[in-house]
Amino acid sequence: MIGLTSISELSERLRRREISPVEIAQECLARTEKLHPRLNAFITVMADSALTDARSAEAEIARGQWRGPLHGVPIALKDLIDTKNVRTTAASALYKDRVPTEDAEVVRQLRKAGAVIIGKNNLHEFAYGGSSLVSYFGDVRNPWDASRIAGGSSGGSAAAVAAGMAYAAIGTDTAGSIREPAALCGCVGLKPTYGRISSRGVIPLSTSLDHVGPLAGSVADAAIVLQTIAGFDSADPTSAHVPVPDYVDALEEGAGPLRVGVPRAYFYDDLDAEVAAAMEHALRGIERMVAEVKEVRLDVPTDRTLQAAESWAYHAGSVARNPDLYQPETLRRIRTGEGISAEELARHRRELAEARRKIQAVFADLDLLVTPTTPMPAPAIAELKTDPAALRPSELLLLRNTRPFNVWGLPAISVPCGFTQGGMPIGLQISGPPWREDLVLLLAYAYEQATAWHKRRWDNLR
Repeated sequence: MIGLTSISELSERLRRREISPVEIAQECLARTEKLHPRLNAFITVMADSALTDARSAEAEIARGQWRGPLHGVPIALKDLIDTKNVRTTAASALYKDRVPTEDAEVVRQLRKAGAVIIGKNNLHEFAYGGSSLVSYFGDVRNPWDASRIAGGSSGGSAAAVAAGMAYAAIGTDTAGSIREPAALCGCVGLKPTYGRISSRGVIPLSTSLDHVGPLAGSVADAAIVLQTIAGFDSADPTSAHVPVPDYVDALEEGAGPLRVGVPRAYFYDDLDAEVAAAMEHALRGIERMVAEVKEVRLDVPTDRTLQAAESWAYHAGSVARNPDLYQPETLRRIRTGEGISAEELARHRRELAEARRKIQAVFADLDLLVTPTTPMPAPAIAELKTDPAALRPSELLLLRNTRPFNVWGLPAISVPCGFTQGGMPIGLQISGPPWREDLVLLLAYAYEQATAWHKRRWDNLR
C-alpha cells in the first residue's frame, strides 16, 4: 500500500519514478471497489481507461516528458461533467444512457495536464439539492459515518476524496455544492470567482450561479488543481478573460498583512453548539496570524427565484416529454420555476449584477471574510428519510452560509476546523474579493498549517 499522501508529495515521487502511475491508479481503483458498497460515491468507474492513461503517463515520465504536478494523478469528476465516450448521467434516469461526444473544457485541461480520470461521482440528481439522497443511483454516504449524509450536490466527489478513492475531484457549486459536502466530509472545497473556470460541457443547474471547482485533501492540493483548470474559454459565454496568478507560489507569502471581516449577523445565527465552539476557536487562531479581525455587517441575498427560473428553462422540454424519468422530489423542485415570467427573470438577473457590483465595496478596508461553512454537522440519513418533508428545509439550512457567495460570485473555500464529539467534521469558510483566489488560498493555507485538522484522516480500510 502506498497510502494517502498529498498531490505535491505524490507528484514528486512520480516525477522521480519512485512509484508508478499504474500503481497509484490500481490502489485508487481497489479502494473504490472495496468502499463502493458502503459509500456509493461513484456512478461510473473508468477502470480500463484509467489504467490505459496511467500506463501512458508512466511512459511519458520515463521519457522525461513530465507535464506537471497532476501528471499520473487520479482525479474524479462529478457526473454532470461531460466525458467523451463515457456516460454522463447527472444521477438521473433521464440521462442514464447519455454518452457525450466531447469532453467538457475542464476535462480537456485535466487530460492536457496528464491527470488520470478515475471515474464519475454520484451526486444529487441534476445538482438540485444539498444531500445527495435524491439520485437514480442511490444515496451517497459519509465516510466518517455511513449513516449520515455526505452533503451535496457534489456528495460523491467529497466522499471519494475524503475516503482516498481519488486524490482530488472536480465538482460544481450553485449554492454551496462544493463547499458544503467538503465541510461535512472533512476535506477542502474551493468555489472560485464566477467565470474563473469554464463551465462548457457541464450540465447546468442555474447558468448565472453555477461554478466549477476542485475538492481535495489539502489547500495546497486545491491550489494545484485550480492552477490547472482556471483560465479563459472563448467558447464559454460565462467565462471571464482575467489573468490567472500563480496560486501555488502565493501560498508561501504569509497571512500577516491580511484584514479579516467576521459577519456574525446571519452567518453565525443559530449554529449547532459544537460548530459554534469550533468557529470561536478557529477565530482566535486566525486573530494571531493576521493584521486585523473585525466584525462587519452584510446585506445578504436570500431570494432563490433566479435559480428556479433558470433550472426550469433548461428542463422544461424534458419535463413535458418524460416527467416520470425524474425523481419525484427533483421534479417538484424544477417545477417551482415554471410560472416565472421572462420579465421577472430579466429583473432578477439585473438584481444579480447589482449585488455583484455592490459587494465589492465590502473589500475597501477588508481582504477576506470568515464564516462557518455550514451551521450544523452532517445529519443522519434516517432522520431525513423518515420525514421526507424535513429534507428540503435541512438542505436549505446546510446551504444557508454558502449560497450568498454564489449570488455575489466571490471566491470561497471550505477547510476543516474541527470535529464534533461524535467524530463528524466541521468546516470553516473563507471568502475574498473577485479574482482573488490567491488571498483566499493564502489564509486557508496559513490556518491549515497552524492546525492539525487536515491531518485527521478517516481510516476507511480499518
